[in-house]
Amino acid sequence: MLKKFSVENFKGFGEKLVFDIASHNNYNFNSNIIEKGCVTKGIVYGINSCGKSNLGLAIFDIITHLTEKAKLLRSYDLYLNMSGRKSFAEFEYIFGFDGHEVIYRYKKNKVDTLQEERLFIDEREVIYYDYTRREGFTVLEGAATLNATIKNESPISRVKYVNSNSILEDNIENKVFKKFIDFVEHMLLFYSLDSRGYEGFTDGSKSVSEGIVESGKVDEFQEFLKENGIIYNLYGCEVDGRKRIYCHFENQDVDFFKIASTGTRSLALFFYWYIQMQSASFVFIDEFDAFYHFELSENVEKMLREIKHVQIFTTTHNTDLMSNDLLRPDCYYILKDNKIKAISDLTEKELRFAHNLQKMYKAGAFNGKQGL
Repeated sequence: MLKKFSVENFKGFGEKLVFDIASHNNYNFNSNIIEKGCVTKGIVYGINSCGKSNLGLAIFDIITHLTEKAKLLRSYDLYLNMSGRKSFAEFEYIFGFDGHEVIYRYKKNKVDTLQEERLFIDEREVIYYDYTRREGFTVLEGAATLNATIKNESPISRVKYVNSNSILEDNIENKVFKKFIDFVEHMLLFYSLDSRGYEGFTDGSKSVSEGIVESGKVDEFQEFLKENGIIYNLYGCEVDGRKRIYCHFENQDVDFFKIASTGTRSLALFFYWYIQMQSASFVFIDEFDAFYHFELSENVEKMLREIKHVQIFTTTHNTDLMSNDLLRPDCYYILKDNKIKAISDLTEKELRFAHNLQKMYKAGAFNGKQGL
């Protein structure tokens, strides 16, 4: 699980921003969305241009140099903060794996240019490299010989190189290292229909239709639409060598995506990723409900809530979702003025199940404490 993330001098985040995802509260409701002390389902609020999309890009910067998964490299243009005093951005991730802690820190001046990389397992620094000085070390058992074989001028991540080119000893430290790598390999970020962009998790390029048909989920997709008030008679087929979803009508059959509304196509995109999320580690969905009715937004969040052992965070402007019936106060976050905090940390009041969080939010109850 990801416990805490921080970033500094990246895009709109000039000062250090800390996203603490560990739960520091003991609410006796919706406790199933807290696993191993970490929040697994959360919603991020904030006004337009406060940095919600950039928060997702910042968290997923890690996959750009540690994996071969899909990358939204164009979204990382104008990488450094325009007013920043440093010539690099700094990132820190703190993970928890079965009682062990992994801290990964690095510096970059471009999305594809590392300047420094440091990896700690249970407070022991196991990989370090300074790309400016061209010096560093690796102390994981089974990887020490790589120190002499890495070309000094190579821009490749040393963490990635160790994972790909060493036969690590079978010990606890190395198992934790592999769990860290596996977590990063299974991170997924995706956007709403407008861009259809995604990052991480896969390096494939299947269309939504192909993904749903090949997974054998057309009937399940039809039922999903029906549960949300959208009735179609769907079936999968092959047209010009590609898998398609078609709608059957009395007089004619037609490609689903040629008649679906913007909101319905957005639902199809969500469903495409939903059927894969059980295999993900960390999911970030930006403006997930931009085309949804408020009741549909709640239904989708309830579906996400039921996915076990996967951390899933969404961004939205929909305050109807801010309810203790859905999540709990330490799972709703407000991003403002280069700070992000759970609403439970933004008030002196002891929040209980009966409190109307949406009403309190609109009344400004979460504006005073902690500087937000």
